[in-house]
Amino acid sequence: MTTSREVRLAARPTGLPDASCFSLATVEVPAPRDGEVQVKNRFMSVDPYMRGRMNDVKSYIPPFALGEVLQGGAVGEVVASNDPAFAVGDVVESFLGWREVFNAPGNALRRLALRGLPPQAFLGAAGMPGLTAWAGLTRIAAMKASDVVFVSGAAGAVGSMVCQIAKLKGHTVIASAGGAGKAAFLRDELHVDAVIDYKAEPNLTAALKRAAPQGIDVYFDNVGGSHLEAALSCAKPFARFALCGMIGNYNATAPVPGPANLALIVGKSLRLEGFIVGNHNDLRGEFEAALAAWHTEGKLVVKDTIVDGIDNAARAFLGLFSGDNTGKMLVRLG
Repeated sequence: MTTSREVRLAARPTGLPDASCFSLATVEVPAPRDGEVQVKNRFMSVDPYMRGRMNDVKSYIPPFALGEVLQGGAVGEVVASNDPAFAVGDVVESFLGWREVFNAPGNALRRLALRGLPPQAFLGAAGMPGLTAWAGLTRIAAMKASDVVFVSGAAGAVGSMVCQIAKLKGHTVIASAGGAGKAAFLRDELHVDAVIDYKAEPNLTAALKRAAPQGIDVYFDNVGGSHLEAALSCAKPFARFALCGMIGNYNATAPVPGPANLALIVGKSLRLEGFIVGNHNDLRGEFEAALAAWHTEGKLVVKDTIVDGIDNAARAFLGLFSGDNTGKMLVRLG
């Protein structure tokens, strides 16, 4: 038997979750049975979409069950195997985070070809957030030559990859984030064309108009609210919006009013499309090939915010909603 710790959903939150919504349990993990692999997680992911799974409502993915271990992306190392397809030492990705050690059938794991990237990058730049950025820009927004791209939540896991992919493909990028440190990261490390620190701007729409006086062609939305309203105001005719997330609304306890200028969608012939990255896994091959090439050429910036220990996993998750992360928020498990 191997001892492992895991985080369980203790209570469903109202509004912003707190520590009482989580519990830490210790369990015994037996040796893997035939066809199973035992994995020791090295890094686990915390992501904003997990907040929706804490509610007992029907959505595109089932809610977390009360009293059960949470789930999420993780990268780990095979420490024992009863599946001939996996060997001890293999680095694997799974959806079995929020625990230190687990057994699973081989078909629940994906062996990683690292291509020179650190393993944890497959939870961020080379993983779900990066693929989300790629799908949103190349398929949903269908970027065209010389597009002006506006990105909200631009210093986060998805947003920072949106900025990089758009810049590497030759587009003008206007990035919005909150705080001087994040603005400096976008300006000095990702080299976007214009940065809006929304916490320092009394009028977001006016700031976007200054940054894009001719308007925007593409909006990649991670925030919703006033950012979506500003993007509608500044959109050129036939602009395309890729609606990825609206973190500004996730902890609301009452319905959030929509933008006051939705009529512009009609008058400007705009196209707004929401999307879930799981519906675009067919793009993974081309995305990973492009990413590997950029990494080899030294063009890729991989930015993580790392919190140590599964006992701090809930704190890391809650930090997503107070802007504690620049780049991908990860929990290092050992």
